[in-house]
Amino acid sequence: MVETSALESVLSLSSEESLKDKILFEQLASHINELIRTDFEKLVNLLYRIDVSEARLKEMLQTNPDRDAGHIIAQMLIERQLQKIKLRNEFSKTQGNIAEDEKW
Repeated sequence: MVETSALESVLSLSSEESLKDKILFEQLASHINELIRTDFEKLVNLLYRIDVSEARLKEMLQTNPDRDAGHIIAQMLIERQLQKIKLRNEFSKTQGNIAEDEKW
């Protein structure tokens, strides 16, 4: 079973913007499937650069054999990018609370 995430709200089809997100998701999944078929090494390098957990990816693929691998990987890529954005936003907020004389 795929865990629920922030991605589900991104992919809901309740508005025109969400439909665009769904189309982009499908295009990303399609591109990932193409990389699986034609340039697996490039896909592995991409996953490494984006810092997708290899252990979690293997688990997701093994526990969801009936789901398209491209969809699973696309979901994980998006979730990881959303995590990075959230962390950057939280970090930038805390940076504003540092006294000027303590900043580098």
